[in-house]
Amino acid sequence: MKPPPFAYARAATLDEALALVAEAGDEAKFLAGGQSLLPLLAYRLARPTHLVDIGRLPGLDRIEPAGGGLTIGGLVRHADLERSAALTGPWRAIREAAAQIGHLPIRVRGTFGGSIAHADPAAELPVVATALDAVFVLRSVTGTRTVPAADLFTGPFMTVIEPPEALVEIGFPAPPPGLRSVFEEFTARSGDFALASAAAAVAPGDDGSARHVRIALGSVGPVPVRAHDAEASLEGAALTPDTVAAAARLAADGIEPGEDAFARPAFRRDLVAALVGRALTRLMNEGDRG
Repeated sequence: MKPPPFAYARAATLDEALALVAEAGDEAKFLAGGQSLLPLLAYRLARPTHLVDIGRLPGLDRIEPAGGGLTIGGLVRHADLERSAALTGPWRAIREAAAQIGHLPIRVRGTFGGSIAHADPAAELPVVATALDAVFVLRSVTGTRTVPAADLFTGPFMTVIEPPEALVEIGFPAPPPGLRSVFEEFTARSGDFALASAAAAVAPGDDGSARHVRIALGSVGPVPVRAHDAEASLEGAALTPDTVAAAARLAADGIEPGEDAFARPAFRRDLVAALVGRALTRLMNEGDRG
């Protein structure tokens, strides 16, 4: 199918882009990588009256340390995340998740900000952002506001981002010493949407126990899900095969996935148990190696 008619403008600066969208009204949309929006247009599931192209705006494609944490611009491409030497240790899950997104042509075009704003329940980066306590910076002509990951996603393909706002930056707070993160997912075929995914992060305590445990799950609900019971079971405990297995089972038991054409709820629970167990085992084995 062909997309419905729309007016198109390419902005040279962020201020110009924000002004164009504000002037066009609520039916205007930003166009960055277009990997989510263009298919919606082709099927006429989205009918914006105006598209404002921000894909080449300067200054929004950087990956930089900030106050002990990390700042990633909204226009950073998935392929850049995948290749970034800065995304190790506490940020490794970002790189691992980006490497799992679709196929290379999609990763070359798609952006971090676009994936977050699209809010697909099966997407990888919202899961990692949730696990790592990301904070999203939203800009409009009226000002700037920040929204934590826990408050951004409201449902499938829904967020608190208002029509005139652009997601310009993703911030990650300074991690505790020694924090490491990983990402795991299961797909029926390479490049498919995940049937389940898990991001996990753990920092070592002074006594070698697990601290600052974070586990987030994707493709098992309308928004990314924190596995709070599983996290609590590991906080202050040693990572052992038994504690890892128990936490993985708690994560699986704590979700209520729906049934669709791709997987039954019981299968998704089994996937979650396997993926969380795999992620935590990786972190456990790395801790054993010091």
